[in-house]
Amino acid sequence: MKTMTCRQLGGPCDQAHVGKDANVVIKAQDAHLKEVVTAGDTAHVPAWKEMQGRWKHPIAGMGWYRQAKRDFAALPEN
Repeated sequence: MKTMTCRQLGGPCDQAHVGKDANVVIKAQDAHLKEVVTAGDTAHVPAWKEMQGRWKHPIAGMGWYRQAKRDFAALPEN
C-alpha cells in the first residue's frame, strides 16, 4: 500500500489517499474532489475542473495520468 495526497495529485489539500496501485488512488482523488466541491469547497474547484477535463479528453489527459502513475511508483510502501 502507498499513500498520495490530494496536493500530490494536483489538489489544494493534504487529504491522504491510500491504495495498492495508482488507479485506486486516482479514483479516490476523483471521489474526494467531487465530494468537497459538492459540499461547497471552492478551493478544490480548479482541480475538479481539471479532473473533469482529463476524463472528457482522455488522450490529452494521458500525460497527467502517466505522471501520476510514475509518481505513485516512486513512493515508498506504507
